[in-house]
Amino acid sequence: MIKNINKIPFVLLLILLIGLNDVAAQKKKGVFKDTLDNAFDISNYMYNLHGFLPVPSLITEPAVGYGGALAGMFFIPKKDKDSTRFQMPDMVVGVGGLTENGTWFAGVGYIGFWNKDKIRYRGIFGYGDINLKYYGSGDGILDKNPIKFNLSSYFFLQQAIFRVSKSKFFLGGRYLFSKTKITAFQDSDIINPIDFDLTNSGVGFISEYEALNNLLSPTKGLRINLSYDQYLKALGGDRDFGKLSFFTYYYQPVLKNWTAGFRVESLLSVGDAPFYMLPFISLRGVPAMRYQGEIIALIETEQQFMFTRRWGIVAFGGYGQTFNYSNDFENGSKAWNAGAGFRYLIARRLGLKMGIDVARGPEQWAFYVVFGSAWVK
Repeated sequence: MIKNINKIPFVLLLILLIGLNDVAAQKKKGVFKDTLDNAFDISNYMYNLHGFLPVPSLITEPAVGYGGALAGMFFIPKKDKDSTRFQMPDMVVGVGGLTENGTWFAGVGYIGFWNKDKIRYRGIFGYGDINLKYYGSGDGILDKNPIKFNLSSYFFLQQAIFRVSKSKFFLGGRYLFSKTKITAFQDSDIINPIDFDLTNSGVGFISEYEALNNLLSPTKGLRINLSYDQYLKALGGDRDFGKLSFFTYYYQPVLKNWTAGFRVESLLSVGDAPFYMLPFISLRGVPAMRYQGEIIALIETEQQFMFTRRWGIVAFGGYGQTFNYSNDFENGSKAWNAGAGFRYLIARRLGLKMGIDVARGPEQWAFYVVFGSAWVK
């Protein structure tokens, strides 16, 4: 499945578009006007989420081309009379999308924030028919002549993490299942025929420390996540392999209107993973699966300058490297990115910003619609 489908920024995009869709009906009531500065703001709307609406959105992933998606969302707001603090509503989502290279997908999901945010749940079921390119793992054979392939996959996820007492620590787990078929558009003996039809079934462990001042658009604090997923034949899969994932985000105010953000991420594959599940460098401006390896490591920084209460700009840049066990960690791939964009404070009471980023990678330009942080997972 496309990596970004189940990320929180996609959900935030849907929330914003729902608000924009309802502007005409709510304009006279001032729902979308901030009482502090009379600017356009969706804080009041987000504090009173309700109903079900069809919502359009954009797809800007370079690996599959530009496209569009249509989603329907149903909100389950929290009813806590003893608390004035905003609580994220539970969300039921149905979505389908199509891109210019023929990729399409459909799915349903449930995102829950339960027991006053002591439990965070995510459940997803979806199907994707995705056209991609395989560039190999940095050995140079496929770098200039990648293999085009089609990936058709059913995907199922059940995940829950639990807050440890009243601390900033979370522990939890997940179950993952996928049934995937691969069709290559040209003859090749590079792709293992065993990968053409696989069932993958696994369980994962998740540990996280989160001390951000804002989950949506943080400007201060630290988040550290370490997780491991083990796929097993004993659970009905066709292979035994694992994936270890680590990422950390750190945000530090430099001046009153300047925030420096730093991201460090690494993924490691253990065992005989299928080629399409090998880790890859994920940076703005770099297509998904373009730079793969058995191990990847990357760093990225983002500098945000807010010129006014509402408007600001960001500049970002990063570097990633892949490694492979088979060649003693040599001859991997390298990728970089650089770019800039703007941000608008769309929900002051929540600290939520939106904007557009333009990024350059080693081969191409790309743009992204960003809601919240571009790094949120």
